[in-house]
Amino acid sequence: MPSSFVGELFGTMILVLLGNGVVANVVLNQTKGNSAGWIVITTGWAFAVMSGVFTAAALGSPGADLNPAVTIAVMVRGGYDVMTGLLHMVAQVIGAILGATLVWLAYLPHWPVTKDPGAKLACFSTGPAIRNPTSNVITEVIGTFVLVFVIFAIFSANGATAGSPASGVGPYLVASLVWGIGLSLGGPTGYAINPARDLGPRIAHAILPIAGKGDSDWSYSWVPVVGPLIGGVIAAVLAIALGM
Repeated sequence: MPSSFVGELFGTMILVLLGNGVVANVVLNQTKGNSAGWIVITTGWAFAVMSGVFTAAALGSPGADLNPAVTIAVMVRGGYDVMTGLLHMVAQVIGAILGATLVWLAYLPHWPVTKDPGAKLACFSTGPAIRNPTSNVITEVIGTFVLVFVIFAIFSANGATAGSPASGVGPYLVASLVWGIGLSLGGPTGYAINPARDLGPRIAHAILPIAGKGDSDWSYSWVPVVGPLIGGVIAAVLAIALGM
């Protein structure tokens, strides 16, 4: 039963399963990928984006937003009505919760042997390297602006014409874009750049019986929601102004 709701739900589920899965592989104790580092995490997230986009498109959401910041930006440009946009965002959060739950199940023996609660939370949601809410929001605004603005550039009438480099390889280009954002701008906050990717797994962390978990750091949770939404809107407004 393909539909945009189903596509956004399962696409985001795959996105978070593979994205947070690589974080768990790197930070949890006694995994095969323990301490593999930031390059592995950013690369894994890039492949997660590609996989999520293809999944969403196959199941009825050809736009494959997978991200409320992208959805709202498309709404600002007139691409969705309000109800469609809201349904996409609900599907994205549900999918993110499911994806995070699957990560918990996949790494079930590794939670008890990992003593650091912060490492466990990192497998679900983002946190800042230096906690400064104003700076953290600015970082998320910038990162998400780059994400959404370049997505619009890739799929603009000029960028995605038949025979152009963007034609038929959009998911790979977006995955490369997310990889670049992670490498260049991910250091301060862990580059949430997606409210659903952070909020959904944070909810899962709060609910699931994770061995030895700490709190879910709700005092920070607004940053990876508000920052990306602002960044997405700015990107949409600038894209309109520039005729993209």
